[in-house]
Amino acid sequence: MGTPAAEFHVDVDLVAALLRDQHPDLADLPLRVVANGWDNVVLRAGDTLAVRLPRRAAAAALVEHEQRWLPSIAARVGDVVPVPEPVRTGRPALGYPWAWSVVPWLPGRPAGERSQGGRVARDLAAFVTRLHVPAPADAPVNPVRAVPLATRRDAVLTRLATADVPRAVELAALWQVAAAAPAHAGPGVWVHGDLHPFNLLVESSPLGDRRLSAVVDFGDVTAGDPSVDLATRWLTLDGTGRRTFAELVAVDDATWTRARGWAVSIASALATTDDDAFRTVAARAIDAVLDD
Repeated sequence: MGTPAAEFHVDVDLVAALLRDQHPDLADLPLRVVANGWDNVVLRAGDTLAVRLPRRAAAAALVEHEQRWLPSIAARVGDVVPVPEPVRTGRPALGYPWAWSVVPWLPGRPAGERSQGGRVARDLAAFVTRLHVPAPADAPVNPVRAVPLATRRDAVLTRLATADVPRAVELAALWQVAAAAPAHAGPGVWVHGDLHPFNLLVESSPLGDRRLSAVVDFGDVTAGDPSVDLATRWLTLDGTGRRTFAELVAVDDATWTRARGWAVSIASALATTDDDAFRTVAARAIDAVLDD
């Protein structure tokens, strides 16, 4: 599965023109493209800012969700870990068709570069504990994240049966158990929705261990079952980290069972991409969720 083609070409010249048009006080900042991902292009702007612009129509609404909801989420979780709360917003202009954001440049390296240990586990547990509170009635609705696992049953089983996914037979058995677990019965809570390790940044602490330095990409933010975020236990953490995370996150056994199911869903999807780093994370997560 390859990265979708861009529906609009975003480059330094376009972003410089948009800044001159809408935020002229930022127009002289040096710009460079640092990420050209599935949904968005990110440019670093000077030393302290970044500009994030959708490259596909499907991502345009997600940026608007971030602009609408990240300020309140940042107020809730910001003393645990920084999130990219927009400091400026941009409107469609100069032929570019979608809203866009200027956000803080957050330090750190992607957590997916290696499995993370106890300090990151503690930080992640504090983050999800702060985040997973009842969401307002007008929170975004995401049709494929934080939903009942049973609604994703056929899609995941088809992927496991037809794609080149390691240990697919074992994963299918685990998925069936998870999909049959009791559904989330409480109110829908805020969830990040895409808490895989390439949306987590880490850096070394003064003590020499790694700490969580930022959580990014809230485009899939939604209300629903918190277990989708708890799949990060197997996607991100090493054995010590997984045990620490489980000890600190106070949920019931059914929620952990569903979280295992989400780990199967996300890891199997990552395993089918053409990105070597994603496939490496997928292989680690598959072994972790099956062998723990």
